[in-house]
Amino acid sequence: MAEFKYEINEEVAVLSENGDFTCEVNIITYGTGRPKLDIRKWNRAEDKMQKGITLNKEEALALLEALKDLDFDKIG
Repeated sequence: MAEFKYEINEEVAVLSENGDFTCEVNIITYGTGRPKLDIRKWNRAEDKMQKGITLNKEEALALLEALKDLDFDKIG
């Protein structure tokens, strides 16, 4: 089985903390791929990640545009 490799190129923001886990936004390169915007929960003490979402540049820009018009009062 191949080793799973990633490199955090830039730590963008910690969105929240809950116990040992933080929800983070980072720019990460997985394997030999291109850097992507990555949003997921991390347990830094154990260097473990949970499921998350990765976005390429076009997807990240589309999300940014969508969030500009979002009515945040609709979120609980």
